[in-house]
Amino acid sequence: MNSTAFTPFEQLADYERRSLAHVAGEPEQIENPGLWRGICFRVGKRLFASSIGEISELLVNQPLTHVPGTRDWMLGIANIRGNLVPVVDLGRFLFDQRTQATDRSRLLLVRQHGGNVGLLVDEIIGQRSIGDEHRDAAYEEEDERVARFVSDNATVGEQRIGMFSMNRLTRAPDFLQAAL
Repeated sequence: MNSTAFTPFEQLADYERRSLAHVAGEPEQIENPGLWRGICFRVGKRLFASSIGEISELLVNQPLTHVPGTRDWMLGIANIRGNLVPVVDLGRFLFDQRTQATDRSRLLLVRQHGGNVGLLVDEIIGQRSIGDEHRDAAYEEEDERVARFVSDNATVGEQRIGMFSMNRLTRAPDFLQAAL
């Protein structure tokens, strides 16, 4: 049926029917039950992906207030919509290399016990879907600095992506100890 034959009400009803038939994420997961979806980001030269459910929000860099007496990877506190959020330089925490704040760098807002934490990363690559076929060829993490946070690595095309657990990070004793 030609869409010009619809009345405006019928056209809206048709849009609603079709959109309700495609609930976000479900059709792809029904067709591919082994599909894992995450947000891919770069820290230094490494690519990581964390589950979409572990990341609350992606933000541009925020003005920070320095907090004295904290570790060098603790950048400060940001006021995000009236909530004070600690901001950590993930590159400095993992690799002892300062992340340069650029127009490509972003904050990943992650839930942790007692509130949120912002993680400064070099850039967001985007959403990635990683199927079982990519993980079957996965290999163990060799870098001891990130092995406790990376469940495994996957190869998607030419990219090696570490599957990074934000939950493990936010529960790590050294991450929780930002004070000197």
